[in-house]
Amino acid sequence: MMHRFDPFAELSRIQDDMARAFTRRDVQARTWQPAVDIFEETDAIVVQAELPGVKAEDVDVIVDNGLLTIEGERKFDKREDKGQWHRVESTYGRFTRTFALPKTVTADTIEANLDGGVLTVRLPKRAEVKPRKIAVKPGATPRQEIEAKA
Repeated sequence: MMHRFDPFAELSRIQDDMARAFTRRDVQARTWQPAVDIFEETDAIVVQAELPGVKAEDVDVIVDNGLLTIEGERKFDKREDKGQWHRVESTYGRFTRTFALPKTVTADTIEANLDGGVLTVRLPKRAEVKPRKIAVKPGATPRQEIEAKA
């Protein structure tokens, strides 16, 4: 039996392999991880995570062993009153972000607030690391006047 040479067969196989590789990467890339900003104020470290469409009851903020973990779920709204979906590009599902806490913060008084799709976690600094201004008190010795000679 004679096989006919197809110059595009190898190219087609390579194209199929590439399509499978990119499809797998696309699925992995669509795993949702909220964007996070971390900055320092005078008295606290502040962590802000973008969580649009996430409800406060679907988010957990956990402090354990020097780590801050933000985890939760962004749920897909399947309501029928929205009509027929033609395209869904937003990512949904569970997420977890973990950050090492600096030794300068105290874990006992951490506060978390979810407002307008932004989770703000305030990590207060320990009192001994906060900059403070020391008041200078006048001495008990009265001020002496010095005579100037001309």
